[in-house]
Amino acid sequence: MSASEVIKMIKDKGVKYVDLRFTDTKGKEQHVSVPARTMDEDAFEDGKMFDGSSIAGWKGINDSDMILMPDADSVFMDPFFSDPTAVLRCDVIEPSTMQGYERDPRTVAKRAEEYMRSTGIADTAYFGPEPEFFVFDDVRWSASINRAFYEIDADESSWNSDKMFDGGNPGHRPTVKGGYFPVPPVDSLQDLRSAMCLVLDEIGIETEVHHHEVATAGQCE
Repeated sequence: MSASEVIKMIKDKGVKYVDLRFTDTKGKEQHVSVPARTMDEDAFEDGKMFDGSSIAGWKGINDSDMILMPDADSVFMDPFFSDPTAVLRCDVIEPSTMQGYERDPRTVAKRAEEYMRSTGIADTAYFGPEPEFFVFDDVRWSASINRAFYEIDADESSWNSDKMFDGGNPGHRPTVKGGYFPVPPVDSLQDLRSAMCLVLDEIGIETEVHHHEVATAGQCE
């Protein structure tokens, strides 16, 4: 998609804000929202300035100016924000050279692909993420002067077989290492995973499969 097409989409969908997103070197996603009216052709050529000194491991306060350069091909509508918001992934640019910042993961990935092609190893790299995660109902922790602890809990956990729940305890739970592929009601997270995958599909991230994973306590893939 071109910059002009993104601008047209913003107008057609009544977008109020554009969320400019990037990741720090550790992979934590960062963002800043700008009024949609400020996103013109120049915004895609000149980018938007931001303070790089506030990102861990990046710039000193005496040399903090950096640029977020929107990638028009990455645009999608955020499915969660209350106000209509378009999301654009950004490259992080050094203002002094207008080149990609060496600690920006997108820049690192692009340079890695360029190096791969220059060596003749291959001309294309394919990546297929396989997210695995837990869905907990309660997570508590403390690291204070007199104690340190953490505790996690999930309604479907095997250790909750004797717990009193409002409406009763149905008793169907994955045992320890017994969570791989069971149908509901043992798999209590089917509908949640389906909803997550539908949202991913809506924003352009195609999903292939989802299922309960091996562990009890809500492990999913």
